Amino acid sequence: MMRAYDLTQRLRHRFDPQAFQTRVSAHVRRWGLAYLLAAVAALAFQSHFTLGINASPSLPHRLYLIHKGTMPMRGDLVAFRWSGGGPYPAGVTFVKILEGGPGDTVTRVDRDFFVNGHTVGTAKPSSRAGIALEPGATGILSAGRYYVRAPHPDSLDSRYALTGWITHEQIIGRAYALF
Repeated sequence: MMRAYDLTQRLRHRFDPQAFQTRVSAHVRRWGLAYLLAAVAALAFQSHFTLGINASPSLPHRLYLIHKGTMPMRGDLVAFRWSGGGPYPAGVTFVKILEGGPGDTVTRVDRDFFVNGHTVGTAKPSSRAGIALEPGATGILSAGRYYVRAPHPDSLDSRYALTGWITHEQIIGRAYALF
């Protein structure tokens, strides 16, 4: 049986602080530039991009690359910050299709919504949980206002007053479906 003293001596010999420092220094000299470049690349990526996850079935994809500060065009995916209310806290990232922008006309016939005469969806009278849903606004989208939608019938989008027309300030950037 090994005595405690012998074990301590063996551990000291095996984990010599001087030898450890020498190995770390050599490792840093060899890989330091690679670590630095990886950190710079990560910071550059983070300043221009982020990832978004769609937790609902409102769109067919689940993971999105969001290009911060890039304004999407009609038909593009847009990532925006939820203003709060309903089942989601303020600040949650939503991804929808940008359907209308300043100067476009939003109309409604019964519960069917149209942007510039094109059908964009039907508002349900209540959620799956039985909560009453008020239809969204109609009229001409003013400067800095946008109509967003998703093809799913249960999507919480501009068809409902809870979402409404999103503002330019809410927009994070253009989103790209990854998978």
